[in-house]
Amino acid sequence: MLKFITHRPFWVNLLAGFLLAILFFFMIVLSLKLITHHGSSKTVPAVTGKNFDEAQKILNDLGFDVVIQDSIYQDSLPRFTVIKQVPDGDAVVKVNRTVYLTINRAVPPVVEMPNLIGYSFRNAAMVLKNMGLRLGDTTSKPDFAKNSVLEQLDRKNGDKIAPGTKLQMGTSVSLVLSSGIGETEFVVPNLIGKTYGVAKSMLESNGLIINPIAPGISDTMSAFVIKQNPEQFTDDGKRLRIRPGQMIDVWLSTIKPIIDSSASKNTPQF
Repeated sequence: MLKFITHRPFWVNLLAGFLLAILFFFMIVLSLKLITHHGSSKTVPAVTGKNFDEAQKILNDLGFDVVIQDSIYQDSLPRFTVIKQVPDGDAVVKVNRTVYLTINRAVPPVVEMPNLIGYSFRNAAMVLKNMGLRLGDTTSKPDFAKNSVLEQLDRKNGDKIAPGTKLQMGTSVSLVLSSGIGETEFVVPNLIGKTYGVAKSMLESNGLIINPIAPGISDTMSAFVIKQNPEQFTDDGKRLRIRPGQMIDVWLSTIKPIIDSSASKNTPQF
């Protein structure tokens, strides 16, 4: 073989090498064209909004590969709905191109219920939306801070939802809002000698807020009210009046106070 090459003129070998190089170049170009499908293209169909199975069949029938790139949750769409595709619909790409799909999850993800107590209604609604939760019904009751959140409730059963409770995205949360201080006035009731449970029921049923002060007492509901602020009367003997949304402080004790029966006559009640 070596003798065959060395016994030929140099220009013959040079020409042969040049022709082989050209042949090799065209073979590479041809093979790349076959591998990359150069000049062969198709239009990607729009499958956004379709069910995944339907979208996959449409794309496969046209020669496209399909890969689920991501899954997110939108409660306004049926499960397995195609939310996004890459490349976009009507894009012109080479054949055998892979189309990546983002679909709607079948099972809603779980989030933790935030603590909305004290938030303004607007801020609370924004937090719920950002967490993927729905705003349910809104009700109101008297309290100082108007339009602030007083309670967060399960819309289905009305139970309070504690912060940190695991909820599925899309769960409806109802809010109890403060309506501010009411216009109706009534006399301050006498709570001395009543249990905290009874006093609490009396005040809250009329839109008043009760603030217990009970250092060292574990069972506050059975403890007795020994002092309250505001009291029933002013220093000059006039009856104090109160509005829904205002607060009464009560001091509690495990020992029931002795009540002067003469002082408790004509005690104003709700």
